[in-house]
Amino acid sequence: MHPRKFVRVKPAGLVSRQAKIITDPRAPVIPCTLIDYSPGGACVDLGGQVKIPDRFELLHVNTRKRCRIAWKRGTRVGVVF
Repeated sequence: MHPRKFVRVKPAGLVSRQAKIITDPRAPVIPCTLIDYSPGGACVDLGGQVKIPDRFELLHVNTRKRCRIAWKRGTRVGVVF
């Protein structure tokens, strides 16, 4: 396993853990839960069997990031920004 470039941070306190995946401006958003994040990526839980494309936008609070899937394990997906 390669060492991570950035340390992951678990949202704590009053930080919202709810996030949204935007695959297409005309498609409905996919709700997800933010597990942890870093300046270079994040881990999100889709909560079900939802197919998402390899590239999408992640909306968390007021921040929108373009993402690429790095790994998948069950309902969790690791993304890089």
